[in-house]
Amino acid sequence: MKSERLAIPDVILITPPRFGDNRGFFSETYNIERMREAGITEPFVQDNQSLSRQKGVIRGLHCQLDPFAQGKLVRCTRGAIWDVAVDARTGSPTYGKWVAAELSEENWSQLWIPPGFLHGFCTLTENAEVQYKCTALYSKASERAVIWNSAELGIDWPVKAEDAVLSEKDLLAPEFSAAKGWFQYAGKEG
Repeated sequence: MKSERLAIPDVILITPPRFGDNRGFFSETYNIERMREAGITEPFVQDNQSLSRQKGVIRGLHCQLDPFAQGKLVRCTRGAIWDVAVDARTGSPTYGKWVAAELSEENWSQLWIPPGFLHGFCTLTENAEVQYKCTALYSKASERAVIWNSAELGIDWPVKAEDAVLSEKDLLAPEFSAAKGWFQYAGKEG
């Protein structure tokens, strides 16, 4: 299993190997020991899956507050997405910074986004199917969102605002400054 720390070292790109033959392929997409070796030590308690039928669908930027803050291990099993993580940990040296990676059925990569980060993605293809493991259960009372195109973040999304497909909830989300104090930075990165 290949792992690479991104410009925000707590966010890790994981690429499991695929072993193919004339029948198709086999891949071990999660192994607790390989994940620990890569630096992902938190247990997962919930799996989620979404299907976005249109290209340009934006889901995010989402998070949950403590005690339900979620780390997520995200992968795209059909189509392709542009996956984004934003550091929302007050006091972090990378507070308000973002990183992104393309996840697709072709590159087979996964993105680890730790608790304390906002998460969102944009579909690059039609019928994009995303699966992700979470380290905490869903809690409606704890969920929060920041507007996807917050001027305070300057995320370089691969879709124009007029072409983005969003839920009403995501359209009404506040700017990033609303996230100040949602999470506290607890120590050294990486």
